[in-house]
Amino acid sequence: MDRFVVGTGRCGSTLLSRMLATNPQVLSVFEFFNGLDVGVRFSADPTDGKDFAALISREQPFVTAVLRRGYEVAEITYPFGGRARYERDDPLPWILVAVLPRLSEDPDSLFDEVVTFAAGLPRQHLAVHYRRLFDWLTERMGRAVWIERSGSSIEYLGCLHEFFPRARFLHLHRDGPESALSMREHHAYRLPISLLYQAPTDDGVPASELGAIDLDAAPDPQDAISRILASRPPAEYFGRYWTDQIVRGFRALGRLNADQYLEVRFEDLVSRPRDVLRMIGQFFELDADRGGWIERAAALVHGVPPTRFELLCRDERQRLDDACRAGRQLLGRIP
Repeated sequence: MDRFVVGTGRCGSTLLSRMLATNPQVLSVFEFFNGLDVGVRFSADPTDGKDFAALISREQPFVTAVLRRGYEVAEITYPFGGRARYERDDPLPWILVAVLPRLSEDPDSLFDEVVTFAAGLPRQHLAVHYRRLFDWLTERMGRAVWIERSGSSIEYLGCLHEFFPRARFLHLHRDGPESALSMREHHAYRLPISLLYQAPTDDGVPASELGAIDLDAAPDPQDAISRILASRPPAEYFGRYWTDQIVRGFRALGRLNADQYLEVRFEDLVSRPRDVLRMIGQFFELDADRGGWIERAAALVHGVPPTRFELLCRDERQRLDDACRAGRQLLGRIP
């Protein structure tokens, strides 16, 4: 069985990934698809091993641009410094800095193994490449099953289902305004969402500069990227992005069988983690509580996070509420 956790940005799925990783059966694959080239990652064209290895070895340019300017990105767990192969301002292979450090204390060596394995695969559909790689990593790390989870993956649920038609998909969702406000504080979301939604008349970086942004350019305090990262964009940008992701995900739901899909609220996961984790374990057909993983996973919860929505001024609350309304209605969070 192929298994995926999908959700919007900042919905709590990183916590769920860490929880699932406490199960000795499970290889929890963090953020794999999120960092791959969006124009290629779900291509229908057959791909040879060398091109597949190149695809999974590329950098995620938005993340690299953020790191070069001194901002932290929570998903990047690569051990910069010491004997590590890369520095923060290098072009960083995505799976090396985001995926593999969660699996090995020596991600550079594991990266070399992954690239060698991928390059040796025959020409085949990308879905077969992905499954072969995940299965190989699962065996390599001594686990029995894999579960992939990437932030913002609900928006390409349809592509995942097309590539993995028999997979099971757990949709973790958090209320829209809180997800949106969390994305605004996350610089790897702040940059692309500002570029996507900023209107020419908005205060901030002039529209004439937005189209000329060079993600590879050396940092300068006055460049457009640095100014966006240092700004506080309107909350409704992030609410619109959250809603757009939910809408795109729900368009794909009609293609799934009922037993392939499970919705879980983040608020339930953190308020009663044991009950929710048992339900998730049943859905993914994991052993009921092998090795006491549910207790270890529940211990990762440190209370219900404080909300941010009430701290906004009345006008900003209204604009954010309007931006999230359609997505919240689809999820049954409001009438």
